[in-house]
Amino acid sequence: MMIAPPIAAMAAFFLDTIAGDPQNRLHPVAFLGRFIGWLDRHLYPSYGGDGRKFAMGTLLVLIVLSISYAAAEGLILAARHLPVAWGADVLEIILLYFCISPRSLAKAGHEIYALLDGDNLVGARVRVGYIVGRDTAELDEEDAARAAIETVAENTVDGVISPLFFFLLGGAPLAVLYRAANTMDSMLGYKNDRYLYFGRMAARVDDVLNYVPARITSILFVMAAFLLRYDARNALFILRRDAAGHPSPNGGYAEAPVAGALHIRLGGINYYFGQKHFRAYMGDAHMDIAPKHILGAVRLMYTATVLFLLFAYLFSLYR
Repeated sequence: MMIAPPIAAMAAFFLDTIAGDPQNRLHPVAFLGRFIGWLDRHLYPSYGGDGRKFAMGTLLVLIVLSISYAAAEGLILAARHLPVAWGADVLEIILLYFCISPRSLAKAGHEIYALLDGDNLVGARVRVGYIVGRDTAELDEEDAARAAIETVAENTVDGVISPLFFFLLGGAPLAVLYRAANTMDSMLGYKNDRYLYFGRMAARVDDVLNYVPARITSILFVMAAFLLRYDARNALFILRRDAAGHPSPNGGYAEAPVAGALHIRLGGINYYFGQKHFRAYMGDAHMDIAPKHILGAVRLMYTATVLFLLFAYLFSLYR
């Protein structure tokens, strides 16, 4: 790239902040989702045991990752032959812009906050249902706010820091590959009868790719808590105490410091398809979760993102 990768990453973040994530069927991630769904329908085995399901699910993962990376790389190679010297750089910025979603996260959080603050619990349940996989019809106000906070915290990794991290490592093709892996996990990584084996490789690949970015994000959240005058000391304490107890190998490293910074307790009982599940607690219930804590999570998300970009830029100066 002629433009330094940290500058390109800042440009993509600025573009997302200004324009947001376009919500339509032409969005590359939406197209990717339709492609994964098509492969799901055609590769899911109609016979055979769990081993065959796992093998076919692994084949799906390999196909999606290979095509996603190759498509992004091919577009960039083609752009380098354009008469304008900066064409490939602009394309890489646009591809990264499609891979990150801080403004969408913030918008969802603010909408749920406004609904809860306006005593519109029914509307808040519906809006929460757009961003989580759990059942939302019976959520009370605290659980609706908790779901929003957990989503903002976890998706700071999935939707912001991880794609930026992989962009800095390998440019837009690697960021696109990560977004493909994360999309597969969100579509196939369920522990139900259909996907327990067929979606297992998708879930494992996503876990591996998020391992380092999740831990970077945890430290960024602690630093963000300090800058925002939340409780950074407690954020670090809860991170060290609770993060490893999360059922996801990475989810706790996002949720625990946010819970500690805001002096709330995340986790607890959730319902999925009518079945009761308990998720390990993150943090201590020093105060009841309230709509205002959603705004706190959004502030932490944005501050952590700016810190990551700043550190990436400073690191590039001393390479």
